[in-house]
Amino acid sequence: MSAARQERNKKRLYLDVCTLCRPFDNQNLMRIRLETDAFYLILQEIQNGIFEMVSSPVHMKEIGAIKDLRERLQLSILLHKWAWQPPCDLPKIRKRAEALHSLGFGVADAAHVGFAEETADVFISCDDRLLKKCRKHHVSVESMNPVEFCVKEDLK
Repeated sequence: MSAARQERNKKRLYLDVCTLCRPFDNQNLMRIRLETDAFYLILQEIQNGIFEMVSSPVHMKEIGAIKDLRERLQLSILLHKWAWQPPCDLPKIRKRAEALHSLGFGVADAAHVGFAEETADVFISCDDRLLKKCRKHHVSVESMNPVEFCVKEDLK
């Protein structure tokens, strides 16, 4: 752990795009409402300086492909204001993403997980299949659903 990282002593969170998009999903489903509430609790703690949110070029590429203009703009503004892209070893991440892809991860998922392993302490996703793959293949970043994260961190 670097001296700068120790000085901050804040957990770095990597929220994938499906998590960032949760507030735009159909809130009539209980699970989606719970994950949306958990996302907002996490975001509040990021805004309070308790956690840091990291982003990657993968976020911007995926968000840029969102058809709904309002959603795309709000997510871009959110990342611009509250997330940062830490320095990282891009060739190493690319190699890791390729390895994850060969294990059955989708291209974007492999890239997100590769960046998360390199830059974050916790990878947060609402995608059950992706989280199952992360656990099955023992990725080197703690991986969980936003509700699980809130329970673990006792966010209220």
